[in-house]
Amino acid sequence: MRVPAQSVCRAIRDDIVSGVFPRGGRLAEEQLARRYGVSRVPVREALRTLESEGFVTTRRHAGACVAEPTEQEAADLLEIRALLEPLAAARAARHRTEAHLKVLRGLVRLGQERAARGQVGELRSLDGWFHETLAQASAGSGLIALLLPLRRKIAWMYAVEPAARRPVESWAEHGAIVDAVGRRDPERARALAVLHMERAVDAYRLRFAERESGGRDAGAGAGSTAGAGAAVRR
Repeated sequence: MRVPAQSVCRAIRDDIVSGVFPRGGRLAEEQLARRYGVSRVPVREALRTLESEGFVTTRRHAGACVAEPTEQEAADLLEIRALLEPLAAARAARHRTEAHLKVLRGLVRLGQERAARGQVGELRSLDGWFHETLAQASAGSGLIALLLPLRRKIAWMYAVEPAARRPVESWAEHGAIVDAVGRRDPERARALAVLHMERAVDAYRLRFAERESGGRDAGAGAGSTAGAGAAVRR
């Protein structure tokens, strides 16, 4: 039975986002086919899709590689998401069903419990489910199609979910948004989502600064070590 390229694409994308494949790393079709237990045909199709999404780039003499987004590219996507999330919250307050509300409240309860206990391992997936459900409750297929890929790319670019950095506060904000959605108060839901995204943006930018600083420190350390090695050789 032929494995759909869509399934392979999802698996490769998830591994890129989670850091299994480092930025700039080569994505050899044969190795990927072995990893996922498929032929090279769906792998090739998946890589073309991921290139169109910005996760993969093709380099001369190297083939497919994991893309290396710039800080400006990441900041641009973050700004777009900060505009769309409040819109999703406001629309969810107007269009949500009782089923949506039940799921959102359940996710908030779980998130707050895990955050209070310091169990941050599950918070990334819970945060993703929360925002995905909120987008679905907005009843806007176009909005959903924009938001979900944005969240994946931003999480990959910044290598962090803000909810994992400030979990208790973040899930309290989620709870307030759901309360507004439950009361069908779109303006309050929008305002709370704006505040939530402003704080999330700050967390993402702090993470980027820390990562860049860590990279410079590591480079300086490597330089010092190399210098010491040169001194020994002399």
